Formats: sequence, structure tokens, C-alpha cells
Amino acid sequence: MTDSQNVVEDVDLLVVGGGKAGKTLAMDFARASRRVVMVERGMIGGTCINVACIPTKSLVTSSRLVRRAAAAQSLGLSLGRPEIDLPGLRSHKEGVVADMVELNHRQFLDSGMDLVLGTARFVAERTVAIDLNDGGHRVVRGADVVINTGTVPHLPAVPGLAGIEPLNSETIMNLERIPERLVVIGGGYVGLEFAQMFTAFGSRVTVLDRNPRLLPREDADVSGLLTECLREDGVEILTSVDVKEADRDGKAVRLALDDGRVLVADDVLAAAGRDPVTRDLDLDAAGVRTDERGFVRVDDTLATHAPHTWAVGDVTGGPQFTHVSLDDYRIVKANIAGDTRSTTGRLVPWNLFTDPELARVGMTEEQARAAGRDIRVAKLPVKAIPRARTMRETRGMWKAVVDRNTEEILGVALLGPESSEVVTVVQTAMWAGLPFTRLRDGLIAHPTMAEGLNALFAGWVD
Repeated sequence: MTDSQNVVEDVDLLVVGGGKAGKTLAMDFARASRRVVMVERGMIGGTCINVACIPTKSLVTSSRLVRRAAAAQSLGLSLGRPEIDLPGLRSHKEGVVADMVELNHRQFLDSGMDLVLGTARFVAERTVAIDLNDGGHRVVRGADVVINTGTVPHLPAVPGLAGIEPLNSETIMNLERIPERLVVIGGGYVGLEFAQMFTAFGSRVTVLDRNPRLLPREDADVSGLLTECLREDGVEILTSVDVKEADRDGKAVRLALDDGRVLVADDVLAAAGRDPVTRDLDLDAAGVRTDERGFVRVDDTLATHAPHTWAVGDVTGGPQFTHVSLDDYRIVKANIAGDTRSTTGRLVPWNLFTDPELARVGMTEEQARAAGRDIRVAKLPVKAIPRARTMRETRGMWKAVVDRNTEEILGVALLGPESSEVVTVVQTAMWAGLPFTRLRDGLIAHPTMAEGLNALFAGWVD
């Protein structure tokens, strides 16, 4: 490097990666007239806006409308057979993303931060060398440093799989065509959302999951009912199977399973988790440690082993949700300011945007029993909720777990329409430490889905 390239710029805050936590912290510091550099390789706004939550849920909305239109006759309407407009789908998704990227970019610049587009690698504690996208070079050192580089789709180590160039959760949203036959490797949140979505768009979809049942972290009755709904919608689900080998036969893809079966498809979606973006960061130079998979090791304050160096969002290996990343921002902001805040005991909601939606917060029944809690369990079929009947969306079940002695709500799993909205009501009650009776006896507007909480907490099954 030349002498000018060796000049180290000192700033108050250096953020490497512009995900939800990092970008929010950077804007806060910049608005407070602090010197801030945020380095981003080019995905303005982070993974969620560009290739994850926002574009995915935009297409989920479209797929739901396909199913609603197909069932319109039950609502007294005759809409005919829905037709998929592929360019229209792509335009819808890209329009939503473009609007949010432009909004984020404007907010970045208005905050006064120094947004640097380039690739960073650590060369010392709290110091990065940045290869700029326009060909330049900078070296920046932060009084505090936040690592927020996120994750990328994982490619399973299946012989031949890389050679067939499978789709992943990002590339499948390019929507170059709707495959006639689609195999999804992985029955987690990402795989199930795309499986149901592309079934609605007209694909014949098969989901492969190595576990004995889908979503093994959920109670068996909840995951079993969701599995029934997916099968009812036309998704083929094969459990306790793994892919042994993959290859191409002309334009078709052949997948040999470990149980001897062979599947043939037009496309394969690899939805088997995500890997951290840390390999090229040279974290050793910064004194930052990672686990065996490359996720950054942090304590409950999100501090790494290196002084004044923090990690937030998916790169820490925690729950990979944007709302978790936003809470990471609050924690790190408080700790940089000298206050004490941690991840210990935080109540994380989980939302799966299938149709019906699955939303959960707190313990499952299995977790509560394993923890030795003396519990009561309540269940409510969604068809018992008047609002669900008016929408003719009656598939699903709500489930609650309550401490028998204290009447504390330990957790709920809500499988049904608008569950991702209703779960916040329960989460708020849990934050406040309210007994379940406050929701059982509360005055809740009729007819709403939240009204079902009155009946749920009176529906004991134990």
C-alpha cells in the first residue's frame, strides 16, 4: 500500500455490515453528531429488505391471494381460475424491495453517517482495511466496532448437489420461471414457506426433511396439524429421508435418497440453513473468536472476546429474525453507553408465514414439562373463533401452556389466520406478568381473531 493507503481514519463507531442492528445503531450515532463509518458490500438495507423477509413476504401475499381466489365461490364470488403473471410477480416483489432500499439509502445519508460501499477485513483490533467498490482503499479504526455481516444460504454437502446449481432462498426469488416440479431440501421455516408458495403458483412440490417430523422444536400436535394443512394444499412431504446424491439428466435433476427412492425434478431448492459471513473478515487479527461453524462468539451483552468489539444479528448464531437483530441494537447501544443490558431472558416470538400462519412465543408443552414445570394445557380449534368463520379460514389450532400454581402464561403456539398479529397480545401479557385469567376474562373486541384468547384460556384439555 502507498503511504496514503496506510493512513488510519479514527471514528467513534465502525459498523461492518448494514443489517438491521448495525444500520440502526449507525444512524443513531450519526444523528447524535458522532463520527460513524458503516461498511456495506452493496446490499443497502441488509438481507431482510433485499433477499429475505420483505421480498419473501411480498410473494407470500401473492400466493395467498391465489388460494383465496380459488376459494372465492365459498364467499359468494365467481372469480374464475387465477392465472400467474410471472413478470407481474417479479415486478411486485422488486417494486416493494426497491422502495425500501431507496428509503434506507436516503435515511443513511440524512443521518450524516459515512456509508462506505466496499469489502472490509480486519487488520488489527477495531481496525479494518476496506477495498472500495469503486477501486479505492481506506483503513478505518473505531472506538467501538460492531460486526453485522449476517449469513448466506447453506449448501448441503451432498455429492453432486453443487454441480446441479440448486436454487437457494435468494436465487429462487429471481422468478425466471415457475418450475413444474420442485424439490425442497429442508423442512424448516424457509423451506415450508417456499413450498406452499410455489404450490399455489402451480408447481408440484416435494419437501424432504431428515427429521421424523416437520419443525421438531414445536410440539408434535402443532407440527402435525401444520403438516396436514400443507398436504391438503398439495405439498408432498417426505420425512426421515436425506439426499444421498444429485445429478442432472438432461434438463431434469435426479435426487437419489438414502431410502432407495429417486426423485426427478425441474429445480431443487436447498433450504437447509444459513452460514455466517465471516470467512473473509480475518477476525483473528481483531481478536474476535468464532465457533466451529464460523459464527461470532458473544456473551449475553453481545460483546466479543475483543475489547469494544460487538457482534449483532444472524452472525452471532442466535435466532435469525430481524426483530431479534433490532433488539440486539438496543442491547449494544445501551452497553456502549455504559448501561447494562443483556439477551438473558428476552422473550422471542417466532413467526412462520405459511397459510395458516404459525406464531409462537415462550415455552412449548414439551419444553415446559422437560423443565419440570407443573402445567395446564389449553387448546382451541380455530373454527371456534367467529372471525375465522367469517373469513372462511378455519384451519388450525391455538395452544397455551400455563403454570398450574402461579397462573403464569408460559407460552402459546397459534396456528391459524393472523396468528403473527395475535401472538403480540399474549407476548405483552407475558411481559407484564399477567395471569392467564386476564386474557380469559378480558374485554376483547368482537369479531376479531384476538377474541379467541377468551376461549383459548378456558379450553383446558388436561
